Amino acid sequence: MTPAELASVVLTAAHAVFEQRGLDRAALPASTVVERPRNPEHGDYASTLALQLSKKVGVPPRELATALADELGRAEGVKSVEIAGPGFLNIRLDAAAAGQLARVIVEAGAEYGRSDRLAGEKINLEFVSANPTGPVHIGGVRWAAVGDALSRLLRATGADVGTEYYFNDAGSQIDRFARSLLAAAKGEPAPEDGYGGAYIAEIATEVQARRPEVRSLDDDAAQEVFRVEGVALMFDEIRSSLRDFGVEFDTYFNEKDLHDRGELDLALNRLRAQGHLYESDGATWLRTTDFGDDKDRVLRKSNGEWTYFAADCAYYLDKRERGFERVVIMLGADHHGYIGRMKAMAACFGDDPERNLEILIGQLVNLLRDGAPMRMSKRAGTVITLEDLVEAIGVDASRYALARYSSDSPIDIDIELWTRATRDNPVYYVQYVAARTAGVARNAAEVGLVPGDADAFRPELLDHEKENELLKALAEFPAVVATAAELREPHRVARYLEESVAASYHRFYDNCRVLPLGDEDVTDLHRARLWLNNATRTVIANGLHLLGVSAPERM
Repeated sequence: MTPAELASVVLTAAHAVFEQRGLDRAALPASTVVERPRNPEHGDYASTLALQLSKKVGVPPRELATALADELGRAEGVKSVEIAGPGFLNIRLDAAAAGQLARVIVEAGAEYGRSDRLAGEKINLEFVSANPTGPVHIGGVRWAAVGDALSRLLRATGADVGTEYYFNDAGSQIDRFARSLLAAAKGEPAPEDGYGGAYIAEIATEVQARRPEVRSLDDDAAQEVFRVEGVALMFDEIRSSLRDFGVEFDTYFNEKDLHDRGELDLALNRLRAQGHLYESDGATWLRTTDFGDDKDRVLRKSNGEWTYFAADCAYYLDKRERGFERVVIMLGADHHGYIGRMKAMAACFGDDPERNLEILIGQLVNLLRDGAPMRMSKRAGTVITLEDLVEAIGVDASRYALARYSSDSPIDIDIELWTRATRDNPVYYVQYVAARTAGVARNAAEVGLVPGDADAFRPELLDHEKENELLKALAEFPAVVATAAELREPHRVARYLEESVAASYHRFYDNCRVLPLGDEDVTDLHRARLWLNNATRTVIANGLHLLGVSAPERM
């Protein structure tokens, strides 16, 4: 019995109690939830329904809980119900009802854990969006791992998600990048405000190989060639490195297109129609202070140039015009000040900034070697890059390590820890369970132990304490996925896999032998435990997939 099925049983019992007592059935909720108590001695699941309904119907909570417990105790699959405190219901399932979950999980396969909790929501999820002036640095890599995991979670809960990478191929940073390439081609040091690192010389050489005529152009014309060709080469490299990291985007959006298509003028006119623009000192301003910003923002300077914020406005409007109800943007720690102006901008467009715009801020990441932070990349020369991280600990460990922590917390990634083949390495600890469950299934087949038909499965045999503990851990997966999606917190999945599933499976494996020993005959208990082993493999694989991490069959 899954938690959702038990919750339905609890609600059915409540309907019966209300009918018996002549209580107002309109007070009953459309659905309810059951939760795992922190102390397993309090039962398999707990419900607070009596406490929730008591005031609505004017019945003392313990009296209502007693009536619910009596009715619920007669339900199929419920072993016992105890009343605790002011009216908590502590519920224990019989072994057959609890054990059936193993069959449910195995038969659901990759679908187990998925739901329609966010069905109907159309979400645009923008992450990474590093400017094409250098390789993706470790802060951007964090968003690659977290953003991709979040997109998987949102889709697993029914949302219609479009992932997006926004790249800037205009503006002062690109000019500095082009000047740096030109200097490298001429054998000169990088400009004082330019970019250094071996990658600049590599790109400059490649541009010259593609466009040999650039050597004969004057500096202004040559710089333009380096800008166009250099940006294209750099962005191709960024896309390739992200692809190798397992991250693909539905849309790669070019800021220059906003200018070329006149979308900045469109956004300006829309904001003017909303009554939030004014002119001052020859510039065009957006009155964001009306919606809590600390100061008004310039959209167009007195010399006619657009500001970066004007492009932000146009880009937001473009997303909304494409039908995305919710715009989610992931930004680095240095962008915290953007939240107020962006929220105010959404309000200026007439949107609800709490509903239509969501901004997530990620904190800093340090890569540690021998206990000290690494500061310099061999290739980039200034920052640690995606390639540096992957070279140090691999793709799986990188993605898991970056998604394992709440994104609003700084993290240190210790190379020694994350490459260690021991249980204190979190990704190894979880992947080891994936491999062990696969190994058990292989070894079982070799001795003629197969799960058999679902009809022959005897779940009531799974009555060992450690089997029950593992079943309860597996039952929580759909709720963990839904909560992680709704709260935008992929780390909940990683921690669940480690602390609940992997830990419970290791205790089950140590106490409940799955394979027959020596010449021992294969029994229904062996088969039942094999179902539970395979159910664990399913949950581990599904959870790791949501994080973009592999579930190996061998290690």
